[in-house]
Amino acid sequence: MSTHPVRSREAFFGRHKGKTLSPNQQALISERLPEVAVDLSQKAPGELTCLFDAQVRDVRLEIGFGGGEHLHLEAGRNPSTGFIGVEPFVNSMAKMLVALEEDPRPNLRLYADDATFLLDWLPDASLAGIDLFYPDPWPKKRHFKRRFVNVRNLDRFARVLKPGGHFRFASDIDTYVDWTLDHIADHAAFDAPAGTPEAWAQPYDGWPGTRYEAKALREGREPVYLSFVRRP
Repeated sequence: MSTHPVRSREAFFGRHKGKTLSPNQQALISERLPEVAVDLSQKAPGELTCLFDAQVRDVRLEIGFGGGEHLHLEAGRNPSTGFIGVEPFVNSMAKMLVALEEDPRPNLRLYADDATFLLDWLPDASLAGIDLFYPDPWPKKRHFKRRFVNVRNLDRFARVLKPGGHFRFASDIDTYVDWTLDHIADHAAFDAPAGTPEAWAQPYDGWPGTRYEAKALREGREPVYLSFVRRP
């Protein structure tokens, strides 16, 4: 099972577990997750590509994969890329493990704890991309400090991304989009997103949609899809 350094979680996520898992889901969490989990008790390899059963050329990270629709699809669409998916919510992790039992992805590894532990473990310039889709917006002002996009985490992204690598951010919450654009504008390591606000309303290539996104659209919130490039 993956482990983490001895320090407290940074509390960017809310609930850790929802409804009771089925016996099959519980078995997958106990037996299958340790087989595919990134083990932070081991020193990070110089080349992350060696973490995978498949032969891959580069590695991407998705933080908070939720239902896993995008991550599972992307890993299937890009077999020569390794993917690491982070999700501390147990029920979502169980759902991903069920999907992997039905349709395996040898180029996918998982991590079930605070993403900052993993980010701090990764080597410098080791990732081709980082995805953060529909993170918890923490809409109340007193909770803004719990938003994942902040100066410290952008510093972490800048350290682990290769020059030219992409940080992609999607949200249906206007205030969080503005917050992210402002933080990027103040950070020396990232370029502003290309295109116009109208173009930002277009999903990424191959985007499968998610259940959360469908709910946002039903409720009249328009998603925004941003992509920021790590400067050389």
